[in-house]
Amino acid sequence: MTLKVLIGDDLAQGAIDIFKARGIEVDIKVGLNQDQLAEIIGEYDGLAVRSACKPNAKVLAAGDRLKVIGRAGIGVDNIDIPAATSKGVVVMNTPYGNAITTAEHAIAMMFSAARQIPAASARTLNGEWPKKDYVGTELFAKTLGLIGAGNIGSIVADRAQGLKMKVIAFDPYLTEERALEMGVEKVELNDLLARADFITLHTPLTDQTRNILSADALNKTKKGVIIVNCARGGLVDEAALRAALDSGHVGAAAFDVFIEEPAKDNILFGAPNFIATPHLGASTMEAQDNVAFQVAEQMSDYLLTGAVTNALNMPSISAEEAPRLKPFAVLAEKLGEFAGQVGDEGFDAVEIEYEGEVCELNRKPLTSAALAGLLRASMSDVNMVSAPSILNERGIDLKESTTCDSPTYESLIRIRVRVDGKWRTVAGSIVNDQPRIVEVKGMALDAKFRPFILFVNNTDKPGFIGALGSLLGEAGINIATFNLGREEEAGDAIAMVGIDQDISDDVMKKINALSFVRYAKVLRF
Repeated sequence: MTLKVLIGDDLAQGAIDIFKARGIEVDIKVGLNQDQLAEIIGEYDGLAVRSACKPNAKVLAAGDRLKVIGRAGIGVDNIDIPAATSKGVVVMNTPYGNAITTAEHAIAMMFSAARQIPAASARTLNGEWPKKDYVGTELFAKTLGLIGAGNIGSIVADRAQGLKMKVIAFDPYLTEERALEMGVEKVELNDLLARADFITLHTPLTDQTRNILSADALNKTKKGVIIVNCARGGLVDEAALRAALDSGHVGAAAFDVFIEEPAKDNILFGAPNFIATPHLGASTMEAQDNVAFQVAEQMSDYLLTGAVTNALNMPSISAEEAPRLKPFAVLAEKLGEFAGQVGDEGFDAVEIEYEGEVCELNRKPLTSAALAGLLRASMSDVNMVSAPSILNERGIDLKESTTCDSPTYESLIRIRVRVDGKWRTVAGSIVNDQPRIVEVKGMALDAKFRPFILFVNNTDKPGFIGALGSLLGEAGINIATFNLGREEEAGDAIAMVGIDQDISDDVMKKINALSFVRYAKVLRF
């Protein structure tokens, strides 16, 4: 089946050409409302958007083929990410394509607010010459406080240092090493508020950052501070900022983003020394082209190779590492399927152990693959994207561990699930480029994955193999492989019997009735 992508917002022609050059069919349907989008989304494997197209839960529910949504830009407020995750749809953005453009806009807004350029321009163009009314503030030697020191924030810091400003930064994720590399001083928020002459915001809108500049925070700032927000509406309490501008405590503010957009009526409009632009941060020709090209490349890579870049709801997998990860992802998923089927009574904890060279790989996708296989025993509509969130929603504990050395294999993955207070364990490795089961319940063996495997936990006594073989033969079940493991002679043992067809419930009852058998089940892969 040919891969198809729907482009729901205007994208540069070069992005469309990228899809087509890689063999992906493209339809362009701009301006669809959510009902119209839901009617047709079932035909597509991918959806490319900017900010106008809004794939909500209804759209995602109808996207039976949908695998990826790509946002040409940073903000993903228009995409229902929880619904996408539940549906197993990867959501990607392009955080770097417009970083320089957005950073430059923040610097431009700082200059405009410091020198009151828009008001001075408007009055001059109106025939006035109000030179005495506009005494500005230099940026030279002033302290700039960054709230958020990620990609865009770091570019703003670099440009501000070029203007000979001192830069301080508040960001919980900023390390001392990174701060040193950027040439900024890492500070706590209250310190930043007390010291900064200018404050710029460069953080996403989350529960932690909403109204990070609240009325209380604004009261802690220096009198005359200038505030610039080119990041997200909602980071600043707009009503509190209006009061601070009216009182003169805040000297000026310049916003490119607002809580409600389009912002045709806002409490900040008309405030003294307030400048507004209509969300222009990423609006340059270079940025618009860059993010369009990036999203086309990222979506194509994912659809064609499984490479994941800049995903919001699953671990990233580079195109370079995808080939090396793929066999381990297959192994992890099959081990998860094994563990899920032998733990079909329900489990309340999962432990995943990585041993050997696999520890050096990007393990997050492997864990996601394992969880997808594990949950598939109890629900069909689950994949690497949705599995981690489903596990979290069910309140199931997950632990991961790594051991650099593996005593027997170059790499080994072990999955343990807790069922009724007891742990059930399976481990596997890549042998001759194929995924193999090498351990069950701590007992070593070497078994291939097959579409049907009869798993038997039995007592190690003479006659078991003959009795089981005879029963399967009488039922017309052909044995393809037979692998055994045991703890000790006459102790606990397991049998992994690869069979060519499924086994009926009646035959399974007879198998479980054998005196040697403690537990038997057909596992399906």
